[in-house]
Amino acid sequence: MSSTTSTHPILGQLALGFAPMIDPQRQVVATRLTVMPLRPDARLAAADLNAFVAEVWPAGSAVLSVLHEQLLGDLLAEPPAPHIILEVPAFLAAAHAESLQALRKAGHTLLLKGRPSQALAPELQACFKYQAQELDEDRQQPLPAGPAKLITGLRGAEAVDEAFQRGAAAVLGWPVADEPFEPAPGAARSEIQADLQVIVQLMSQVDQGEDIDKLEATLKRDPSLAFKLLRYMNSAAFGLSVEVSSFRHAIMLLGMARLKRWLALLLTTASKDHALRPVMFGALRRGLMMEELAQSMDDREMRDEMFICGLFSLLDHMLKQPFGKLLQSIPVPERVRQALVENTGPYRPYLDLVRAIEAESGFDYRAAAEQLMLGAEEINHAMLRALAKAGQLE
Repeated sequence: MSSTTSTHPILGQLALGFAPMIDPQRQVVATRLTVMPLRPDARLAAADLNAFVAEVWPAGSAVLSVLHEQLLGDLLAEPPAPHIILEVPAFLAAAHAESLQALRKAGHTLLLKGRPSQALAPELQACFKYQAQELDEDRQQPLPAGPAKLITGLRGAEAVDEAFQRGAAAVLGWPVADEPFEPAPGAARSEIQADLQVIVQLMSQVDQGEDIDKLEATLKRDPSLAFKLLRYMNSAAFGLSVEVSSFRHAIMLLGMARLKRWLALLLTTASKDHALRPVMFGALRRGLMMEELAQSMDDREMRDEMFICGLFSLLDHMLKQPFGKLLQSIPVPERVRQALVENTGPYRPYLDLVRAIEAESGFDYRAAAEQLMLGAEEINHAMLRALAKAGQLE
């Protein structure tokens, strides 16, 4: 995925959403981009859509879901590059049989969304590598043998687990629920994992203004964390003009204030639990998206705080502790605490917008955008830049 720098006027006419495609090993194998026109009667050009998709995803797997019949029909005749998986609603498949067969012959990968009212002709069914439906639909009537089964629209670890138990080759959705984490009644007290305690201690030491020698001594307890921190700082997404060679060098270049954000990034991406990979995927993109949405702000401190706010917004699910308890041991700015613990403060509306983007909900997207008085083009460019930066960091 590349960074988006061009202006694409079509982005002002769309609401965009995204979700990960997760395999049974909990690897994120692709990202689904959902395209929702803000006006159902708008006439949109497939060439304009392809232009920004090509810039964002020049390589690597992505699923393109277009919720607009005219635009999707034009897209089947004028498709994006073959590495983009096209999602086709089942009710439209028969009407576009010729285009779909031509796409298959040209090497495109197709995903059939839903169950057609009548069985597709064998030659048309053979065009699709995947077939997807909602979990509730699969409970009522599992998909027949044929394309690899995807289950979509998921929220929560239990739903993801059930989808794989039902034979899904992959799922499209999020393994965390929208609600804050609450421990089950009688559940054993959860402690922060040992491999993350060094980072929490470092964050506390930075917050208290301790000297570099003490910080270095703490970091040396886990050399793998030191390596990962330096790798982040030397990534293209960080944009430093010189290579960072040591932790001390990093502090000299960054200063303590900016070091906090990179320790926060490390905390949310350093878990060795494979089941948390999609959660870490989401947390990184939330942080970068909120930072990108804050680019118009003059206050650098607020931009860094919004990054941490988005990044930490899934930390309760990752560390299995409610925010009220968790943030007693992990120092965060007051405005971040307000958003995560009290659901108030200036950052909360931005977090609501990011959640609407993840939910791929045009209605929630519009409501959140209106509350912040942000235009679709600005939001969509921020989202695409965030996805590009996240790809550079991973």
